[in-house]
Amino acid sequence: MSQGPNIDGVLLQWGDRLFYPGNRIVRTRPQPKLGGLSAHQRAAAIRERIEATVVRRAPQVMVKVTGGGRGMKAIAAHLRYISKNGRLDIEDERGETMRGKDSPRELADDWRFGGSLIEDVSDRREAFNIMLSMPRGTDPLSVQWAAREFAKAELADHKFVMVLHDHQANPHVHISVRAESKHGKRLNPRKTDLHRWRETFAEKLRERGVEAEATRQATRGASRNHPQLWQVKAAEQGRLLKPHSSQQRGAAVSASRTEARRAWQGIAEALAKSGDVGDRKLAQAIDRFSRDTAPSSERLVGTEHAQDRLLGPGDRSR
Repeated sequence: MSQGPNIDGVLLQWGDRLFYPGNRIVRTRPQPKLGGLSAHQRAAAIRERIEATVVRRAPQVMVKVTGGGRGMKAIAAHLRYISKNGRLDIEDERGETMRGKDSPRELADDWRFGGSLIEDVSDRREAFNIMLSMPRGTDPLSVQWAAREFAKAELADHKFVMVLHDHQANPHVHISVRAESKHGKRLNPRKTDLHRWRETFAEKLRERGVEAEATRQATRGASRNHPQLWQVKAAEQGRLLKPHSSQQRGAAVSASRTEARRAWQGIAEALAKSGDVGDRKLAQAIDRFSRDTAPSSERLVGTEHAQDRLLGPGDRSR
C-alpha cells in the first residue's frame, strides 16, 4: 500500500528537528542536510536514520574539543603527547607524514612562524585540540581515513596535524589545528559547529563502509556528560578534587529532551497509521526504543495499541 504524502510530510517535519536541528539556525553554517533531494527521497533518508538509531542502534561517533594551546609551549607539549614524543606517525594537512624525536619540535617551529607569530605564552588560544573517536572494534584505519577526510572538509585553509591512537580500547585520532587560517581568519568552534563536525565524521565513516551515526544525546534518549581530558588525567593522578558527574542538568537539557520526545511521538503516531507494514514495524521499534531509553514518566503512550489495531495477525507474528 502507498505510504501517502502526509506520512512523508510528518517525517520531514519532525525528522528535521531530531536529526538536522541546525537547519533552522540561519546565522550559522548549516548542518549537513538533505538539500537537492525530492520530498520522497528526503523522507526515505529520515527513515534510514530512524532505523539506524532505534533498530540497529548504530555506533555513535564522538568528536570533542579537548582543549587548546595558549602559546607555543602548550602547543609543543600537546604535539609531543599525541605523537608519544615522535614515536607515532604525525600527518599534516598536505598528507605528509613525519616521525622521530625531533618531529614535534620541527613542527612547532613551523607553526610558530607559519602566519602571525605565536609567542611561547599567549593570552588567546593559538591552537585547538580535537579528538575523533569510535567504539571498540571499529577498524582503526577506517577511523584514520574518515578523520583525514573530515579535516580536509572542516579545517580547510588551516595548518593541522593528526595522529592515530589504536593502542587503546577504542580507536581515535587526535587533531591539533592552528587557530589562525592561512588567510588570517580564526577558528572559533561553537556547539553548532561540533554537531556539524560529528555529522561530517559519521558521513565519512559511512563512505568507508563503517556504520556510524551522529544523533544528539536528546534524540537518542541519553543524558551523559563526558569528562574533559584534563579531568580524566587529574583523576588518574589523584588530583581531581571534585568527582565528575556524568548526569547532565539544566533547563536547556530538559527542553531539548522534551522537544525530542515530542518529535519521536509525532513520528511514531504517523508511522503507526501508515498503510505500509514496514512503517508500522518502525513505529513499534520507536516504541521499544522509547521504553529502553526514557524514564517511565516520559515514555511514549498509545502507539503500541494503535499499531496492534493496524497490524494483522501475520504482521504481529513477524
